[in-house]
Amino acid sequence: MSDVAIGLTGMGALLVLLALRIPVAFAMFAVGFIGVTLLNGFNAAMSLMASESFTLASSAELVVVPLFILMGNVATETGMSRRLYDAAYALIGSVRGGLASATVIGCGGFAALSGSSVASALTMGKVSLAEMDRFDYDTRLSTGAVAAGGTLGILIPPSTGFVIYAILAQESIGRLFLAGVLPGILLLVMFVLTVSLLCWINPKLGPAGPRHTLREKLGATMGAAPILLVILLTIGGIYGGFFSPVEAAAVGAGLVILIGALQGRLSLRGLWEAGRSSVVTTAAVMLILISAHMINPFLALSHIPDYIGTVLEGLPFPAVGILIVILLCYLVLGCFLEGFAMLVLSMPIFFPVITDLGLDPIWFGVLVVLTLEMGLISPPVGVNVFIVKSVARDVPLGRIFAGVIPFWIAMVVTLGLLIAFPQISLVLPNTMIN
Repeated sequence: MSDVAIGLTGMGALLVLLALRIPVAFAMFAVGFIGVTLLNGFNAAMSLMASESFTLASSAELVVVPLFILMGNVATETGMSRRLYDAAYALIGSVRGGLASATVIGCGGFAALSGSSVASALTMGKVSLAEMDRFDYDTRLSTGAVAAGGTLGILIPPSTGFVIYAILAQESIGRLFLAGVLPGILLLVMFVLTVSLLCWINPKLGPAGPRHTLREKLGATMGAAPILLVILLTIGGIYGGFFSPVEAAAVGAGLVILIGALQGRLSLRGLWEAGRSSVVTTAAVMLILISAHMINPFLALSHIPDYIGTVLEGLPFPAVGILIVILLCYLVLGCFLEGFAMLVLSMPIFFPVITDLGLDPIWFGVLVVLTLEMGLISPPVGVNVFIVKSVARDVPLGRIFAGVIPFWIAMVVTLGLLIAFPQISLVLPNTMIN
């Protein structure tokens, strides 16, 4: 049996395991370990397992993962995420579709704390869906806005997706964080425009909410001021070169804990729950990364990346055409695979092609992460859709998927803009980090 045949068999076995709902990390680890054993021997597989586990566990760069996750969990425990929504609600809730737009903006603000799409969708769903239901919003718009807005968590920094991409591609986490700022804002604006357009076409989708006085608007904005300050200090510190991503994560987590304690909103039990949840999430991320470092050598030994790279580079397309083909592959895979699993599986195959074509890896990282976001609301997997379904139990799943379609189209438009104008992604990292 040839190396390529063993590799293809291993990938087929991986897809079967994922279809059987075996956890992603365990499925990748099993296929990688057995594959390396078949191609390079049992001792090589054991050595790889020990060395890669230790290397990843001792990586200083990965400290950003638990710290940013802790920051988001503490913000949820102390109600800071609710105050972000309240501020957006007070400012724009009185216009048609204003509650849905406020939800999207709240998701964007929470994304700048948690770095997690699932956490953003779950938290903002609990906060906003009942409010939109109270004002007779169409459930397609309300649930679609939450599911789509939650995807901002993987693009707006700090982003767990960017951290994992940086580790796999050996790129700068700081540069990737900066590269995600303008695309994240652009996507947020596109979502708000989508809500406005839908409510202009059919005003019944999102009736206008109550008007707020200037005093109420100022009060709501001041209530969100502490958490906005944390966001500005962490992201602005990276942007200005004052903090490394690891230092920014530590500053952000420390400030959120301090603010929660000073306001009397963070109890010892709340801090314990936030810490416990952060440990569980971090362990899941670490297991996926360790498994990725088991399956990547297996793919390299099987020469599958070389084979696919040769096929792609032989296509009669320019470099951008091949890039679009790769992104289309991501779109299709996103309908069936969880985002992080897709990222760790595809990087050894597609990243060498990108570097051979001379395309900027930071730009490619932004495009890939945005494509992963699209997978979060694409059927049949659509993780964020199922998260919203867990909150809005009385809304049929098909209705939620119908609600995300306009936002999915907005993401396609945003992806096209980022491909056509790479500087949207590259201007900040190229000007602030040399």
